[in-house]
Amino acid sequence: MPRYFFHLRSPEAHVIDPDGAEFSDPDEAWEAARRTARTLMRTPAEGGIEWLRCSFEVLDEAGEIVFELPFAEVITPDEPPTEQ
Repeated sequence: MPRYFFHLRSPEAHVIDPDGAEFSDPDEAWEAARRTARTLMRTPAEGGIEWLRCSFEVLDEAGEIVFELPFAEVITPDEPPTEQ
């Protein structure tokens, strides 16, 4: 099963995912990234992270970018993100 790495990018930092996770295909990885982004935005962040300016950069095992997912794209109109 392919392994995908979810690197978190913000204007202030780039957090590398050293372990990654296995998913059957990029669509399944995208759904996991979407769920994780939504969970993070509901969690109070230390240091005043602006979640709407963050994104996941998802790479495959070869280090190629499979997709980028801006957190701003995963919010729904009825659920505004938590901002610090």
